Amino acid sequence: MTLQAVLADHGVSAEDIEKGMAYQAKAGGALEKILLNMGSFSEELLPSVYSQYLESPILGEEQRDNWVPPEENGGKLARSFLLNNGWLLFQPPESGVGAYTFVTKAPMNWDVLQYLNNESIEFTCIVASDSDFGILALKVVDSDVSGSKSGNLLSDLEEDRLRELASEAPTVNLLNSLITRALRMRASDMHVEPVGDRYRVRYRIDGVLHDIDHLPERLQLPIISRLKILSGMDISEKRRPQDGKIEMRVANIGLDIRVSALPVNKGESMVLRFLRKDTLTYDMDSLDLSPDTRKAIEEDLTRTAGVILMTGPTGSGKTTTLYTFLNQLNEQDIKIITLEDPVEYQLAGLNQVHVKPEIGFDFSAGLRSVVRQDPDVVMVGEIRDKETCQIAMQAALTGHLVFSTVHTNDAPSAFTRLLDLGVEEFLLNAALVSIMAQRLARKLCSHCATPVANPNALVKEYKLQEFAKRNGVKKWTLMQANGCEECSNTGYNGRLAIIEYLRCDDHLRTIPKDDQFLANAKAYNRSIGGRDLIEDGLLKVLQGKTTVEEVYRTCG
Repeated sequence: MTLQAVLADHGVSAEDIEKGMAYQAKAGGALEKILLNMGSFSEELLPSVYSQYLESPILGEEQRDNWVPPEENGGKLARSFLLNNGWLLFQPPESGVGAYTFVTKAPMNWDVLQYLNNESIEFTCIVASDSDFGILALKVVDSDVSGSKSGNLLSDLEEDRLRELASEAPTVNLLNSLITRALRMRASDMHVEPVGDRYRVRYRIDGVLHDIDHLPERLQLPIISRLKILSGMDISEKRRPQDGKIEMRVANIGLDIRVSALPVNKGESMVLRFLRKDTLTYDMDSLDLSPDTRKAIEEDLTRTAGVILMTGPTGSGKTTTLYTFLNQLNEQDIKIITLEDPVEYQLAGLNQVHVKPEIGFDFSAGLRSVVRQDPDVVMVGEIRDKETCQIAMQAALTGHLVFSTVHTNDAPSAFTRLLDLGVEEFLLNAALVSIMAQRLARKLCSHCATPVANPNALVKEYKLQEFAKRNGVKKWTLMQANGCEECSNTGYNGRLAIIEYLRCDDHLRTIPKDDQFLANAKAYNRSIGGRDLIEDGLLKVLQGKTTVEEVYRTCG
């Protein structure tokens, strides 16, 4: 079977194969690598391509985890040369006679094949993915760091050895492979954490954690050390939490990675937050807002003064939504200053300030300085105390449009939260323009979503018929998640904003801010056509954008 036929079996189009062969004839190189760089197929399929073409087995997870590096090869093999070219001795022949078994991520490497032929070495191959090969390669590296698992600081000798291990090619390649794979799977975070006698790797994709891989326990030190070195942490400190940052480019995508290290019972938990700089677009269309909500928000953005609040838990997309609002206002005749902790994304045309509470430069101190800079629009990352809130409200009353966030479950609760901080009611009534509560729900994959076979049960249980009528929805279809290659078999691809919008109008201001305020505010908002989070989510269910289960998972 030809390589072209194998590639076609793996979904590569005839047109792409032709283009790849034309480029190969002109510039040389391996056809499969050319097509991989063209994006014609996924890197995860490469071991399968090699396996089918060469009729070689693929390394299994049990084989990988239970493999012990051979103690010696009789001096016959150039181990460093093989390792640098993506080959490892998996098993020598019995009694030194017969064929060697190698594991490789590059079975068609010409230099290795020529070397083995010149040395008259008989061999068979086991094909491995890049990450699996990296795990085996790290096993070959001597990782004996005495006393390194204790809670004490490492000695200078131990620290030097860890730095050496962290710089080894297998460690570098394995970590790069994990990061590249995370980006390819659209992960927002990567978790590396000890579980039992292994290190678990998980990706957060569209807000949900997925188990991806398990690394042997002995690999934790090189990987953790590598991450600490790259992010500027103290490699010898294992007793205290640390934070760091990595800047890099992967597949021509500018990437900021926020790294957090936390000591746990059996080692350290590392969490990487991926902030893509080149692929983000801050436009209203990307939020996928309901038409009436979008219209109300756009009206708010025309205001020249007042406070617009976003509420929601960590990870609900508040900052991204505020960036989108600021981007709408970002014109040459408008000065915008933001106070953030930390600055997550750089937006051209904005003055973005990183507050540093450890030196006394917190949100309240920063806000006092900002209002003296003659801004038109101000964003405060979070209102955490009475002083910050008062300054923000007063800034709004003196002619500034202020955006900020608070941590509450819904929009009306923002009132009670700010009152609990000690802010006067008259100040809130005078300054607040609107409050929005937000959640992020996974969006159904457009490639594999299908209509629900028997929707009657869902319609009856959630009273969708009455809900559709009340919201003026005449045509609607309930869709279900299935799963395909495009969405990594999750059934979902991307996320959309579910928003509860509350306009702080004259009537809302007159409602007493007592124990009954929340119920009265919700009732009033519903009476004027507003929706709570569940209802806005159900509206998107009727539009076929997500599922009932997803709405209740994120908003229930």
